[in-house]
Amino acid sequence: MLGSSRAGWLFPVALAALLSLAGCSRGRHRVLEVAYVSAPQAALRDQVAAVYNRVGNVRNGERVEVLEHEKRFSRVRTASGIEGWIEQRYLVDQKTFDALQKLTEENQSDAVQAPGVLRNDTNLHVTPGRDTEHLYQLASGAKVAILKRATAEKQSTAAPAPKLSKRPGQAPAGPALEDWWLVRDDQNRVGWVLARMVDLDVPLDIAQYAEGQRFVAFFVLDQVPDNDKGVQKQVPQYLCVLTEPHDGLPYDFDQVRVFTWNTRKHRYETAYREHGLNGILPVTITKENFDKEGTLPVFILREKDEAGNVSERKYKLNTPIVRRVLAPGDASPRVSSKRSRH
Repeated sequence: MLGSSRAGWLFPVALAALLSLAGCSRGRHRVLEVAYVSAPQAALRDQVAAVYNRVGNVRNGERVEVLEHEKRFSRVRTASGIEGWIEQRYLVDQKTFDALQKLTEENQSDAVQAPGVLRNDTNLHVTPGRDTEHLYQLASGAKVAILKRATAEKQSTAAPAPKLSKRPGQAPAGPALEDWWLVRDDQNRVGWVLARMVDLDVPLDIAQYAEGQRFVAFFVLDQVPDNDKGVQKQVPQYLCVLTEPHDGLPYDFDQVRVFTWNTRKHRYETAYREHGLNGILPVTITKENFDKEGTLPVFILREKDEAGNVSERKYKLNTPIVRRVLAPGDASPRVSSKRSRH
């Protein structure tokens, strides 16, 4: 009788304890939000303390579930079920991830304006600016495709650089600006990187003729056969767009040059150059049939006026001559084709 009474007394206590544990368990594992790892690699700790054990690692772009917040740390759970504490500065939210996904989708099919190589480890930002949200970090030496240019205010405590006033219509004085590139990496992820972190991979054969100007983009217009000392090869002919070597200019480029290959002298020559443009990217490269001239390489430049209106200028290359293709009502070209040797 006594044993039966004792068992009856223990059952409600045990049941209450189990329910309490279940409630605590649910609290510990409740997902507060989803986050993504923005560091190349980060450790998961077993506790928030100066001395801790590493229970796992997470990598850049990895999705984790946030279970708890405490000061500068969050407790997260990985897709494989590992739970641990991580510094909150290594995490970004779902909004940042979605913004980069949208940026990638919107620019996935954009034409490449130039290939580039990263000088240092570089963050891929959602918008231009050093303090803007970022998720992925690209490694030093990574190759990227340059798509567009933008400017952002330079974050610096130093005295602002003197403003340039090269020609009428230039941007008025204001905060110092720095250039940013919209790039696509080898995993087809798209984002903004600081322009000074990227070296354009310009072929040395034409890079040596920069004449102190900055290459913004370059394109192969076509290739011509060349036989030099019995060696047969195809040599590319280039369109290059350049600008003064300064950040923050109100245009992407202000000059163009076309380099053609002299098959007799086996060297590049400047077949065409034009200055004074208010050019904006992208530049379009295509081909078009011109009756008796046949199918020729064509490039289309875009210019923006002070009101923000964009117009197009079309050119054709009939080696070694570059000519403007005028639509009805267009003005004559401002600069004629000029050929120089290198």
